[in-house]
Amino acid sequence: MQFSKGLLAIVAIVSLFAGLSGCANNIFIGVHEGADRVSLAEAGQVANCESKGSVIISVYAKFRIEKDVEANMYQMARNKAADVGADTVVKGESPEFGKRTFAMYKCRP
Repeated sequence: MQFSKGLLAIVAIVSLFAGLSGCANNIFIGVHEGADRVSLAEAGQVANCESKGSVIISVYAKFRIEKDVEANMYQMARNKAADVGADTVVKGESPEFGKRTFAMYKCRP
């Protein structure tokens, strides 16, 4: 009987941790005003755009799924782009998991 209670506690703790890490995308990364209008482009698509600089985005990535980490970094880049008046971001270097450079551009009038 003691083994069952211990196993139940472990399952409950693991489930709680998994649930909270799945919510991290929505809880910790807010959406800044205008960020929903920032799009992702390829480097060749921004030749006629005005550069608004670049930003290095870093998120906590340990024990996280790659697509969630990428989504968090993209949202943070969109937020920063909206803050500086850019409407387009281009993915750049990713020197390590959870860190990426994004270039920001103003492409639309």
